[in-house]
Amino acid sequence: MLNALVARAAEEGGAAAPSPLIPAVYDIVWSAVCFVVILFVFWRVVLPRMQELLDKRAAAIEGNIAKADEAQRQAEAALEEYTAQLAEARKEAGEIREVAREDGKKIVAEAREAASTEAARVSAQARAQIEAERQTALVTLRAEVGTLALDLAGGVIGEKLSDDKSAQGVVDRFLAELEASEKAAK
Repeated sequence: MLNALVARAAEEGGAAAPSPLIPAVYDIVWSAVCFVVILFVFWRVVLPRMQELLDKRAAAIEGNIAKADEAQRQAEAALEEYTAQLAEARKEAGEIREVAREDGKKIVAEAREAASTEAARVSAQARAQIEAERQTALVTLRAEVGTLALDLAGGVIGEKLSDDKSAQGVVDRFLAELEASEKAAK
């Protein structure tokens, strides 16, 4: 169909019809003039503004990079300082814990020593008191046993034993035999 249209146009147009691929000379001239005017305006107005804008952006980016580098250096310095402070704090905390352990051990040792001393004192006092009460009980017991023994012996013999020396000898002998039998039983 395209061939038919081209053939028909050739028949109608006659001898030299303009070619659709090659424009006419006046079109080429006016197109070249418009191109040169647009190129001149673009070269003088648009390109300098665009270059200025690109230079500003480049300067801003470089400034921001410099600021970022400075901030990075400051952050690294702060991190190093923080790390040093943290290490110092940990060291100090360790020393404080060690001192507290030492103090705790000293306090426990002092408390044990004080408790041991107090226990020894209470034990000695209790022994002394027990011995004193034992002696008091022994003296009281001797007197009562002596009186009872004399009364019983007087009742058995039928006479009253009033001689203190002989009564005391009988009581002492009786108690000695009682203690000997008690020790033998243990």
